[in-house]
Amino acid sequence: MSDDSLRWTLVARQPPVDFDVFGVERRRARHPTTGVERTFSVIRCRDWVTVIALTPDDEVLLVRQFRHGVERVTLETPGGIVDEGEAPLAAAARELREETGHVADRYVLLGAVEPNPALQDNRCHVVLALDARPAGDPTPDEGEALAVERRPLAAIPAAVAAGEIGHALVVAAFLFLVQRTGGWRR
Repeated sequence: MSDDSLRWTLVARQPPVDFDVFGVERRRARHPTTGVERTFSVIRCRDWVTVIALTPDDEVLLVRQFRHGVERVTLETPGGIVDEGEAPLAAAARELREETGHVADRYVLLGAVEPNPALQDNRCHVVLALDARPAGDPTPDEGEALAVERRPLAAIPAAVAAGEIGHALVVAAFLFLVQRTGGWRR
């Protein structure tokens, strides 16, 4: 079966309703084989970036922050929205500096994932920041309260297995790192 035979036909689209960091668009589409029409909601988001920042001694910079969706503090890699017209590597450097106060000597794009293609239209770019070092105090956005932590890279698998790191995009980011390096190393 070809991908074209699975494609729904767009019948109508309503302009997105804006909710600051995303919009919700309603789309009416026709089933590819039955012809039945159905309305779908699509979350329109700008792309995101998540940064695996490694210090010269192979520690990973992580941030703790309260997440309203799960109503608890989570442990994650730094990251955020890619601004309009901004390249993912530039967004990674900006977010790393803002959230941790660190800069890196080199930024490498490891790949990208679709956070939830059933509902969202964006991508999350995974960036490796090498030789991250302090460059000043963090300057988080007004909607962020962050605490910066360092963990040995070798300790990350245990933190994921224990559920301490549970953000799906962060776990996927570490998969890209393992694929790129062949293991838990730089």
